[in-house]
Amino acid sequence: MTENPQPQSTGVYLTRLLKTYGVEVVFGIPGVHTVELYRGLDGSGLRHVTPRHEQGAGFMADGYARACGKPGVCFIISGPGMTNIVTAMGQAYGDSIPMLVISTVNAHGRMGSGEGWLHELPNQSALVAGVSAFSRTVHRPEELAPALAQAFAIFDSARPRPVHIELPINVMLADASHLAVPADPPRLRRPAPAVEGIAAAATLLNGSKTPLILAGGGAVQSAERLQALAETLDAPVVMTTNARGSLPPDHPLGVSLTASMPQTRALVAAADVVLALGTELGPTDYDFYEDGGFAIPGKLIRIDIDPAQIMRSHMPSLGLVGDVGEALAQLTPLIAQRLSGSGSDRARIANGGSADLPRPMRAGLQILDLIRKTLPDALIVGDSTQLVYAGNTAFAASVPGGYFNSATGFGTLGYGLPAAIGAALGAPGRPVVALVGDGGLQFTLAELASAVEAQVPVIMILHDNSGYGEIKSYMQSLGITPLGVDILTPDLAGIAQASGWRTDRVDALDNLVPKLQTAAGQDRPSLLVIRDLFGQDLA
Repeated sequence: MTENPQPQSTGVYLTRLLKTYGVEVVFGIPGVHTVELYRGLDGSGLRHVTPRHEQGAGFMADGYARACGKPGVCFIISGPGMTNIVTAMGQAYGDSIPMLVISTVNAHGRMGSGEGWLHELPNQSALVAGVSAFSRTVHRPEELAPALAQAFAIFDSARPRPVHIELPINVMLADASHLAVPADPPRLRRPAPAVEGIAAAATLLNGSKTPLILAGGGAVQSAERLQALAETLDAPVVMTTNARGSLPPDHPLGVSLTASMPQTRALVAAADVVLALGTELGPTDYDFYEDGGFAIPGKLIRIDIDPAQIMRSHMPSLGLVGDVGEALAQLTPLIAQRLSGSGSDRARIANGGSADLPRPMRAGLQILDLIRKTLPDALIVGDSTQLVYAGNTAFAASVPGGYFNSATGFGTLGYGLPAAIGAALGAPGRPVVALVGDGGLQFTLAELASAVEAQVPVIMILHDNSGYGEIKSYMQSLGITPLGVDILTPDLAGIAQASGWRTDRVDALDNLVPKLQTAAGQDRPSLLVIRDLFGQDLA
């Protein structure tokens, strides 16, 4: 334990506790109810980043966590700050992203009184309970350290989702000088599945003739072990959006074509044993068009850290509860080495389905391939926009976790820019490319200034079609008059330039690579505006 040489409030104690857990960055907007938290930030070694909206804080924390694997931490004001961040928590909840949201709440005697105190909500904790692993009110200074320990236990050893801890203002201000800061708080290890379950899985896989692996976001941190198992088993690996890059783009067993497409579904249907690793088997990855055509007729083995999830969507023949990486470390030595051949043939046939995609989709993939080849170690962060929809269909990312976006699961708009800022802070020195549409950008337009202030040289590729183009096309396909989609689009490049961004236009695919290279050499954010590239081919 570290003794405290001077008086400390609970708010100051909190910042000292966060430091012991390895927290380096905090996202938040100071407010009258949270200033005591900021007393502890000064001189703590924690970097504070100020977004322009609490939703931006949550998206930044999300991108930060995906880039570096550490929980994104937010300091949020009571009341409107919490209602503002709920959408970002919902996205992180849907994608199993660790996020620690620390907020204030009205003091005891005022909390939920209905008397109209500043920022008062009837039940702030209940408001966010549905988008968090747990939401807890700390009623005494002594409860804070156990609450943080429980939060990091979730992040370390369970399905990582947002955790909300709220401090009543009187508790935040209370004296905590008697509480010592642990030098090295206890941390939990990721749990491994039961040994007998691993043995049963090995028996099924060794007896299979056409094995297949379905990899989700829960497998992305175990990419090397996943690749080793796939090569030993000679099994194709179908990667969901959040698992892209788990196998390199040129790996013969990697399948990036979504399981919502018939060619990948045929691959799944022909498998006699399917091993599903860290995937919900949810519709946005496996039945995006909601035609009900995805099925697993073979034996299904599911390995997931969330026991409830194993019993959702598709019931397994064998379910194993535990961390995917720990499971692979135990399972692979039990698998008999196979000659390579049929697995790569099956993967190649499935990937061939990309040729059947509509031309705009193929053009979008061509743009993404150019980005990957130009900036091979880049993190590509997407909003819900046309270029991202193409990527989610078939893009092969270069590195594990190198491609993520908000177009799966919760599917929010406005994610791309702030999440890219967070990713750049979580992975300093790596290029970060944000894929954003003009409609989505206007959700979080103010974060243009945050990127400059945070000094992160993100590259934003803005697809400007002057409105909600995808929704307009969808309405027209259903015979609905497209109302509300042709929105006023301001001079977004001008706004970015006024915020300190370097701006440019890309009018031809042949110009994309040199302009990306130029942007990557800048020490400030760059905006590349594209229009009408989805029908072009390289010269």
